[in-house]
Amino acid sequence: MLRPYSFFIACLLAVCALAQEFVSVQGTQFVRDGKPYYFVGTNFWYGPILASQGQGGNRQRLAAELDALKALGIDNLRILVGADAGSKNVTSLTPYLQPEPGMLNDTLLDGLDYLLREMERRDMVGVFYLTNSWDWSGGYGFYLKNTGHGDSPDAHGDGYNAYCAYAAHFYAEPRALQLYYDYVRRIVSRRNRYTGRLYRDEPAIMAWQLCNEPRPFAAEMKEPMLRWSQEAARIIKALDPNHLVSTGSEGTIGCLYDEDVCLRMHNDPNIDYLTVHVWPVNWGWASRDRLYDSLPNVYVKANEYLAVNRRIAERIDKPMVIEEFGYSRDHNRYTPNYGTRARDAFYGYVFAQVAQSYAEGGPIAGCNFWGWGGSGRPANETWHAGDDLLCDPPHEPQGWYSVFDCDSTTLNLIRTANAQLSPATP
Repeated sequence: MLRPYSFFIACLLAVCALAQEFVSVQGTQFVRDGKPYYFVGTNFWYGPILASQGQGGNRQRLAAELDALKALGIDNLRILVGADAGSKNVTSLTPYLQPEPGMLNDTLLDGLDYLLREMERRDMVGVFYLTNSWDWSGGYGFYLKNTGHGDSPDAHGDGYNAYCAYAAHFYAEPRALQLYYDYVRRIVSRRNRYTGRLYRDEPAIMAWQLCNEPRPFAAEMKEPMLRWSQEAARIIKALDPNHLVSTGSEGTIGCLYDEDVCLRMHNDPNIDYLTVHVWPVNWGWASRDRLYDSLPNVYVKANEYLAVNRRIAERIDKPMVIEEFGYSRDHNRYTPNYGTRARDAFYGYVFAQVAQSYAEGGPIAGCNFWGWGGSGRPANETWHAGDDLLCDPPHEPQGWYSVFDCDSTTLNLIRTANAQLSPATP
């Protein structure tokens, strides 16, 4: 029998051992298992659907995809917790985790539980974002529709400004915010039926993320957006003090280029690191018909953008992750029979930012390319329920930004980049 003092020491050691399972932050670095943690990861937003036993589920493919990623040295995945019922005006992801406020699809929750267990078995961690500012997975539009604001307009082409005006209401609608907070509480406080643990104790969770690409969408919504992010982060930390919390922001672009708003958003004591997205084609830095020739301009623009956000990270003494970046296949095509010369060059540029930061102990602590298509293949340019899930969301051309398991030159780049980030064995 343990003496009282011995029992206390045993409990303390057990708590310390558990704490080391979680990724933590020390200044501008992540720490995992007592060592600085730098990574090249991927976006794998559809993981919980693939892990389910319902529509879109395929656990055999899930296992194969996770094994393929692990073989590339990837241990960091960025994942959507689940989709909400979408607008009738857009091509939305199905199946829905949240078809109605407060009603959650148990089949997809089971998939989320299963995914966490399978990631843990492979020593992987994930960043799980809880909603979306864009309409392809419901997101803000779901909460606004269910509080009397109607279906969201299509955000593409001529509808973009109309969508921004619509989505900006999210931060000023107390009922929509409350529905979101209620949903966050249910997810973060969940118990995994496969491991028996509360989510707060799951080692496969690196971070909860407030939203994918939160934006104020209007200048007058900057302050309301900050109040929302502060409250959401506070709620998550109160329920789960073990895991990190991040915003999911694109960086200063996601704050309407307002550096002060970006700094204040990420300087919140409940926000653990800064996030940045880089989309050269979508943001007009590259010509779609001259992708390779556009790279010199892309590098200049990306250097400027990363420098601005890096200064913010250094000022608030927190890590920074380039958690979304992508580049089209050659000739802006979508199917894997087209090459990846321009994409590989851009990926190499981003990987070099992480490698240099690793060598210097700098704040750019990781990146997640967008994204993993793996063994999936596009059936058509437009996604339909039943088609393979790829990293390309249903509103975008299928295969546009996907990395497939046959993209050998890209895979070699990823494998080499991760090998360079592995601490040397004494």
